[in-house]
Amino acid sequence: MSAVNVVIDTNVLISALRSKQGASYKLLMALPDNSYRPNVSVPLFVEYEAIAKREGVINGLTETEVDAILNYFLSKSSIREIFYLWRPHLKDPKDDLVLEVAVESQSEFIVTFNKKDFRGIERFGIRAVTPQEFMVERGML
Repeated sequence: MSAVNVVIDTNVLISALRSKQGASYKLLMALPDNSYRPNVSVPLFVEYEAIAKREGVINGLTETEVDAILNYFLSKSSIREIFYLWRPHLKDPKDDLVLEVAVESQSEFIVTFNKKDFRGIERFGIRAVTPQEFMVERGML
């Protein structure tokens, strides 16, 4: 199966950093397999970093370790420039940030725990799926 373009919602990345249990962590650990290509924009990556470094959000990792993980994630990602705004399309402007990257990168999936927040994205040819749903569908679990 060839690599598929995806956008990882912040909640999934933070979940992977908080616990070695569950599909979020397994999804992050599958990065070396090149079975999917994460897509990010600078504003989305800044959001990842800001939340990951917020006090009390991630326990058990130093700031240096968080930086190393985020830098590795970025090295495996396609960095997208956004030249247009799809805002406001969704209820939460931070979700629009994710949608913009997905549209620009022609991603098939937004991987999120908040699927309901992405209602209506099907018209862009994008599906919102949980990490587990994504991994099962792609034969990674």
